[in-house]
Order: sequence, then C-alpha cells, then structure tokens
Amino acid sequence: MEVKSHSKYMRISPKKAREVARVLPGRKASDAVSLLKFIPRKAARMFDKTLKSAMANAENNLNLSADDLFISEAIVDEGPALKRFRPCARGSAHPYKKRMSHLRITLSDEA
Repeated sequence: MEVKSHSKYMRISPKKAREVARVLPGRKASDAVSLLKFIPRKAARMFDKTLKSAMANAENNLNLSADDLFISEAIVDEGPALKRFRPCARGSAHPYKKRMSHLRITLSDEA
C-alpha cells in the first residue's frame, strides 16, 4: 500500500531542497520526523510538513499505522520561477530567478 503527499509552489530552489531529500528514503516515517527537526535547513521544515501530511493521509484515509510506514521516495521537482531584475551600473539591469519547488513524498508499508 502506498500513500502520497504533495507540496506545490514551495519557495525554495530545487537544488537546496534535494540536499534534504537525499536523507529521507529508506527510513521509518516516525524516525524521519525526529531527524528533520535537527536539520537546520528551510527545506527540512517544508519536508516535515509534507511528511506529516502523508502520515495523516495514511491514518485517516487508509487506516494504516504511522509507526509501520517507510519512506519509499522523496522527490523534488522544479516549479515555476519568478523572474526578477536587479539594478546595476550605468542604468542597466541583471535578470535573476526566484525558483520554486514541488515536493513529493511516498510512504509504503514495506521496507
């Protein structure tokens, strides 16, 4: 049985979010929640929220115990980017992008 949870349009670049996502697969869901509390990254807080949502989906919709669930995959997809400009010398401007991410966590009851 698989349970999924998505968080879309999260204001963090996918590259930064993938650093935290690499830690999660293969761990028990309850252990991952306690691990994410001690990772000092913005992405850890976002993944914590998404993981708790997936655990709640499993308990409420499918009557599964959250203690028996494992994280089978944690995926970060690239979302849209806000295009902005920074003023620079001689009246010109340099473009830059404020990137967004879509976070996806899949829980399963098998290791």
